[in-house]
Amino acid sequence: MKSITWRILGIVLLGLISYIITRDWQEMAIITAIFHGIRVILYYFHERIWERVSWGK
Repeated sequence: MKSITWRILGIVLLGLISYIITRDWQEMAIITAIFHGIRVILYYFHERIWERVSWGK
């Protein structure tokens, strides 16, 4: 639950900042969706890379 609320907070905050800058709901939605979509993909690859690191295990 903690990670879900953290993700929602990030989405809302980026949406708010995007809206303040662009003053356009559609651009805000596009920016927020693209950013968080890229974050999911990067997180996947980040985890795969760290699976190969042997030190610290």
